[in-house]
Amino acid sequence: MFMKYRPFGQTGLKVSELVFGGGAVGGLLINQDEATKRAAVRRALEAGINWIDTAPSYGMGKSEEALGWLLKEIDDAPYLSTKVTMDTRDLTDISGQIERSLTASLERLKRNSVTLLQLHNRIGSETKGYTIAASEVLRKDGVLDGLERMKNKGLTQHFGITALGERPSIIQVIESRRIASAQVYYNLLNPSAGFRLPRSWATFDFSGILDSCEKFGVAAMGIRVFSAGVIATDARTGRERPLTPGDSVESETIKAMAVFEEIGTDYGTRAQTAIRFALAQKKLSCVIFGLAELDHLEEAIAAQLQGPLPQEGIERLRAVYEN
Repeated sequence: MFMKYRPFGQTGLKVSELVFGGGAVGGLLINQDEATKRAAVRRALEAGINWIDTAPSYGMGKSEEALGWLLKEIDDAPYLSTKVTMDTRDLTDISGQIERSLTASLERLKRNSVTLLQLHNRIGSETKGYTIAASEVLRKDGVLDGLERMKNKGLTQHFGITALGERPSIIQVIESRRIASAQVYYNLLNPSAGFRLPRSWATFDFSGILDSCEKFGVAAMGIRVFSAGVIATDARTGRERPLTPGDSVESETIKAMAVFEEIGTDYGTRAQTAIRFALAQKKLSCVIFGLAELDHLEEAIAAQLQGPLPQEGIERLRAVYEN
């Protein structure tokens, strides 16, 4: 076993560089048969992966339900994170909302607590639709107070956010010194959270987020390493959903073509190149990857064993961004 581990912010935990993602885009925990689910989780743990990430919205609870019976079969259970999505139409009882959501998650997961509970909503300057205002997150009896109550009740060890939405609002919450973690958008099509990009390479701007995480001891969990699969393959499942404003499957595909026309398979498969690029970002505590097939797991493990993308590869990518 050659898995490497990184500090998880200021929690004292050490997390494997790769985190098994139970999301809907890859969908293995949602769409595959029981034997495949069991084989994937056991192989991941055997390879040294010590964290699994899920959410109630992944397969409308199916991801959590699968982990519920899978992890009961395993003596040495991994760290586990799930999430809560606030119904922004009624924020009069935020703590109650959070507790009801977490209680339902714990029932599906067949656990008394989770390692980490994260806010799943985008964060912005005002509450609208799926976005919740930073003021609602930070105020008395707001989201962070509600998450703190779950920690005090022993239902979660730590809590954090998903760092999507408006950059100033995200950074405001990170700099509150109250959260343990942030899920940060970072991939080789848009690494703006911690990588200076030229204006010619148009992306949604996440700049400064990783710097803030580092400064305030917040563990940064890299998400969307494959940009919903667009980076990893040209095959389309219909589950591809770009998260960043202004992006589409088509625009992401064009960028991916530009990248791989330059570097090809010099650093592994497309998926492996994406993982190795993210691992080269030292400000990330870990990289969450999704998978649809068992082969995808082996591909990810092999990428981690190869190590971070070398500086030569980074410079070749920089040339693509600039041109």
